[in-house]
Amino acid sequence: VQLQASGGGLVQPGGSLRLSCVGSGFTFENHAIGWFRQAPGKERERVSCISQSGGDTYYADSVKGRFKISRENAKNTVYLQMNSLNPEDTADYYCAADPYPEGYYTGSFHCLSPRYQYRYRGQGTQVTVSS
Repeated sequence: VQLQASGGGLVQPGGSLRLSCVGSGFTFENHAIGWFRQAPGKERERVSCISQSGGDTYYADSVKGRFKISRENAKNTVYLQMNSLNPEDTADYYCAADPYPEGYYTGSFHCLSPRYQYRYRGQGTQVTVSS
């Protein structure tokens, strides 16, 4: 199983980046995909996630309205479009996958919930927002 995140880089405040997460070695379309980030000295943060079908998407309050998650199962890829970036978005971003059925999601338990555990995790890509 592999999850490869890419698309990170250095961007000025207010700029945009699109991250990609490509999965292999498992049935991608049967897995929810989540994006996480961690900055030095800070706790890991669940940023966004998307259900297997793409019908359910979730965002952390810190990125709501600025980030958009989407997926192309035919390409085994999930994207995270990040707009209006600010220095607080600087972190290592990585993706994770889990097969928990989206049909069992509830209002309090879904792929972005703190109790939701991901089975697979990939390597990260660094995002730096700085002038």
